[in-house]
Amino acid sequence: MDRHERLATLLDIVGRREKVDVEEMAEELLVSAATVRRDLDHLAEQQLLTRTRGGAVASNVAYGLPLRHKAARHTPEKQRISAHAAALVHPGMVIGLNGGTTTTEIARAVAMRTDLAEVQDALVTVVTNALNIAGELAVRPYIKIVVTGGVARQQSFELTGPLAGRIIDELNMDILFLGVDALHPSRGAYASHEGEADINRLMTTRAERVVVVADSSKIGKVAFAQICPSSGVHEVITDAEAPESELAALREHGIAVTTV
Repeated sequence: MDRHERLATLLDIVGRREKVDVEEMAEELLVSAATVRRDLDHLAEQQLLTRTRGGAVASNVAYGLPLRHKAARHTPEKQRISAHAAALVHPGMVIGLNGGTTTTEIARAVAMRTDLAEVQDALVTVVTNALNIAGELAVRPYIKIVVTGGVARQQSFELTGPLAGRIIDELNMDILFLGVDALHPSRGAYASHEGEADINRLMTTRAERVVVVADSSKIGKVAFAQICPSSGVHEVITDAEAPESELAALREHGIAVTTV
């Protein structure tokens, strides 16, 4: 386990248990107590938890893993998912990308599609409410970026609120690649933050096709706020570790499933 994975794991554990002990974490993560102390100090400096004598407790902020820590999780799976998703993009398309680690990987994969630059007068248009995605794609001359307004969330870099909704409501997209925190066959797609769910829900209504991109850890789960019901999802791209029973249930609800 590298440092990024360890930090993400520590944050996860603190969020679930509300408090942790240095010695217990050292034994659980198979590292030294000194390493755990340094990691906890680092996370405390970013105000992601509060250090205590001998450990740490969850801080009083709305708990959610920042994007930079989420990025280290399920990386190979996300790269396979993003490569498959990016292959669905054709010159002249308008695609939507909400915030998240998997959609960020899709943006990077699209940016590497040099064949898209070879078609004159057929720019790919990317509509996004994620500041990091817009920043990465803005330098690509063959990609047109449309960024929603709104207020940025530090954890995800997503723009939310009424200003974002005003822009999205005026646009149409061919495909929305929707990153989620959970996807349940009968209950639909979910986000952990209600503001993100609200903007993502609006994006689904403006897309001809909604493709959920999610690694297997999110399949069959629910989170705090619903983005859309199962009927609002056309396709799911996930990895081969997803439970077959959950994938079969998704298909029964009329959702196309692709595993990579």
